[in-house]
Amino acid sequence: MADLDNVLIFAKVAQYESISRAARALSMPISTVSRRLSVLEAQLGVALLRRTTRRVTLTPQGRDYFNECQEPLSLLKEAERVLTQSQKQPEGLLRITVPVVLSHDSFLQFLSGFLHAHPGVRVDLHITNTFLDIVAENIDVAVRFGDLPDSSVVARRIGENVRYVVAAPSYLKGRELLREPADLERHDCVMLAAKNNEARWDLVSGRRKARVHVSGPVATRDFNTVSTFVLRGHGIGLAPSIHCEEHIARGRLVRLLPKWTSPPIPVFAVYQSRKYLPLRLSKFLEALAAWRSPLWIKDRS
Repeated sequence: MADLDNVLIFAKVAQYESISRAARALSMPISTVSRRLSVLEAQLGVALLRRTTRRVTLTPQGRDYFNECQEPLSLLKEAERVLTQSQKQPEGLLRITVPVVLSHDSFLQFLSGFLHAHPGVRVDLHITNTFLDIVAENIDVAVRFGDLPDSSVVARRIGENVRYVVAAPSYLKGRELLREPADLERHDCVMLAAKNNEARWDLVSGRRKARVHVSGPVATRDFNTVSTFVLRGHGIGLAPSIHCEEHIARGRLVRLLPKWTSPPIPVFAVYQSRKYLPLRLSKFLEALAAWRSPLWIKDRS
């Protein structure tokens, strides 16, 4: 198969009917253009051009070849034009995956605002707690909470989140209030990603650290469900502040051990490569980093 660069050089020479003019248009030495034409003719096994001291003309085979090249070369030019245009104005399909915690209305409002600001962009949104392989699934960007395993993908830290120890007044009624993290071991707890309805919770208070073993009647895989069962009085939960603060303010939940929280949990935007980011992705990453999210606070590290 002929080298595409050589075909493009041939097409430019045929267009100008001059090797020197084609060389100037291509910003290439005349000798390089002449040599690449000879290579193309050798690969094809035909003479494409007749060269004289005054001009260059196409042979019959060269004319046929040039005519057949016009459509695919035009398609290549159009593809380049579309690609270049998409890097001037964000457009095209943006595939995003986020955990269930981001089904929160505030994130959906943020995403709606982004789409209104960039009407050429379309979004395919996957809301799941499953860590999708963004390369295999052809995902443009994933929002992930927590430390990430070593990977070839790029992770941009965009903030951090903390979790509070909370319970409903109905659960606490008649029970002794907690004084230290170890007191959690005597209570029913609603847990995330527990094994056999048992888990370990890490808590911090300044420089103090505690790890406690907890158990209880409900274990689940997402914080929305944790919050629901905690609100219904099934036990104490360790839940993201975003799920708690409004309920605490309205008296639906009580924050226990108020000097203690989970360690800061990092929040990342994960994508495949730093090189040649589509404009729609780079604009989304900029907007995500600038967003005053109620789901996390700006990174303090």
